[in-house]
Amino acid sequence: MTPLTDIAPGLAVRGITPPLRLRDFRLIAFDMDSTLINIECVDEIADAAGRKAEVAAITEAAMRGEIADYKESLRRRVALLAGVPVQHLEDVYRQRLKLNPGAAELVLACKAAGLKVLLVSGGFTFFTDRLRERLALDFARSNKLEIADGRLTGRLLDQSWGDICDGAEKRRTLLQACDLIGCAPEQAIAMGDGANDLEMMAAAGLAVAYRAKPKVREQAHIAIDSGGLDRLLEVVRP
Repeated sequence: MTPLTDIAPGLAVRGITPPLRLRDFRLIAFDMDSTLINIECVDEIADAAGRKAEVAAITEAAMRGEIADYKESLRRRVALLAGVPVQHLEDVYRQRLKLNPGAAELVLACKAAGLKVLLVSGGFTFFTDRLRERLALDFARSNKLEIADGRLTGRLLDQSWGDICDGAEKRRTLLQACDLIGCAPEQAIAMGDGANDLEMMAAAGLAVAYRAKPKVREQAHIAIDSGGLDRLLEVVRP
């Protein structure tokens, strides 16, 4: 793949000639943790169990692509959350979770240009459902934590489409959303930061790496290395 070319401080492109037009796209898909938002939710939940360092180390290795089986890495992390009160998830959402800079602005610009917005995450429905409502997103898919007696059991619940939203499921969800709204995958933008975003980024017409791991940055058409998500609008103009 051709190298990235800097077009502004902290912003680089490859294989495209800016500016592109936002209205030429029909869908934008966001990863959640460390892309749309500022934290890795599983790591912050683990803090309540005194296991943040252990869980964060697995998360970091998975996002760098050093753990081949994402599903197994997530099961390992979720197992370490057993016993955490559900109230702690609410605390994480209200006290620690913030939208990354430019996230709300980019979503609004995309919606104004007629794009549908998908949030697809290896994280959890507790957070994606709230973000979907908060930002008026069109679609959301993620994993569901099992809860019993007000505490996490350390297991995930199967959902109608399968067990875990991993890289392959992210890709399938993006293609399913394209089919639902009647557009080609080439009319989709996929934005992520970790190795489990690579498959959906490869399926989309435009792949955007946001403050991403090197393996992800190497596969992107656009790399945003500093500033907010709305720097995409410097390349793909409303």
